[in-house]
Amino acid sequence: MGKATFSGGVHPYDGKDLSKDKPIVRLHPTSDMVFPVAQHIGAPANPVVAVGDTVLVGQKIAEAGGFVSANIVSSVSGTVKAIEPRQTVSGAMVNSIVIANDGEYKTVEGFGEKRDYTTLSADEIREIVKEAGIVGMGGAGFPTHVKLAPKNEIDYVLVNAAECEPYLTSDYREMLEEPEKLVGGLKIVLQLFPNAKGLICVEDNKPAAVAVLGELVKNEERIDIKVLKTKYPQGAERNIVWAATGRKTNFATLPMDVGCIVQNVDSVCAVYRAVAENIPLIRRIVTVTGEAVKEPQNFNVPIGTSYAELAEAAGGFTEEPKKVISGGPMMGLALYSLDVPVQKTSSALLAFVQDDVEEFDPMPCIRCGRCVAACPTHLVPQKMAVASEMLDNETFEALGGLECYECGSCTFVCPSGRRLTQAFKQSRRTILDARKKK
Repeated sequence: MGKATFSGGVHPYDGKDLSKDKPIVRLHPTSDMVFPVAQHIGAPANPVVAVGDTVLVGQKIAEAGGFVSANIVSSVSGTVKAIEPRQTVSGAMVNSIVIANDGEYKTVEGFGEKRDYTTLSADEIREIVKEAGIVGMGGAGFPTHVKLAPKNEIDYVLVNAAECEPYLTSDYREMLEEPEKLVGGLKIVLQLFPNAKGLICVEDNKPAAVAVLGELVKNEERIDIKVLKTKYPQGAERNIVWAATGRKTNFATLPMDVGCIVQNVDSVCAVYRAVAENIPLIRRIVTVTGEAVKEPQNFNVPIGTSYAELAEAAGGFTEEPKKVISGGPMMGLALYSLDVPVQKTSSALLAFVQDDVEEFDPMPCIRCGRCVAACPTHLVPQKMAVASEMLDNETFEALGGLECYECGSCTFVCPSGRRLTQAFKQSRRTILDARKKK
């Protein structure tokens, strides 16, 4: 099997040794659970419960607010305590359903009942996925039932098992511990696209996962393992589509426009649970790691759990962290409080004893060109940065600024420590917000 890749990219310290050999531990939170109604791309969900209502595990508590939206399902049993704005990992205040957890985890009728998915029609599968509230759990949060209903012909269904972000090992552990659910979920998706080929795309720094999955699919005519070169950001949607299929996408197109669908490992496993086991999206795998974490670990976490309780489950901190991040160190969001809930897109909680960004003041650009060589989208970050600093959105857009997907590669290699990605993120948001108002 050859190793596929893309041009550009970087090789940061991966930090995966801290947690990659730690089996997944199931977490049973005891505190109040908070469910923001916007945990996905698209319209927020609309609450279908009221304060004082008793809810069960697996019960829908908020309904999709449009076609591009997703249901929210309770991960605990208890009583609705409040429906009010609560802070999320982005720092925004989002309307949320707060449930007083009774600790009993009583379920709705039929929860967990096995089902023969091979007898289901495509429409039945899509409806089950929709009701389960499944979204892209790699970070984007795109509603999966929408992704699985493309108007284009689909040739490839790609499982994004690259997990290229440093420190993250949740997908890796899931591939090792529940490979049957990953392969089963992929087979369910392929059932929707009879002419498509399934490719499980794994970086070559995960040989154990390649071996386990390879053994499982050796007799599957429609599924292959695609080994990718270990490089960041190999798991970015555009890069993985190009590396695995040779097809190109950009800011204005989706993978489905070139005959591809890309699904994260946890999302594919969630499809299996929903369709084959009648378990909606109520949990996800989260890596808790970093040099400041006492016992780095991977947890199976009910959605709605407080990050503070998650950190406590990992033994707390060895010392007061200088930086705490939700997600990976390259594209994650820095937190100033752990009083925020785990959401469908929460992949990791990282805590570090050192904050390199805070300790290094940016210096002038020396025009070395490293940012250009590292950019996987073949942009010129140095010129884009000038446009951003001047608030010249027209020039920024003309330089291809909207093609930037904020991977952080340019910032990582910059010897002057310039905050390139942060500037690009602000410019892109300004341009896209202005477009929405037109």
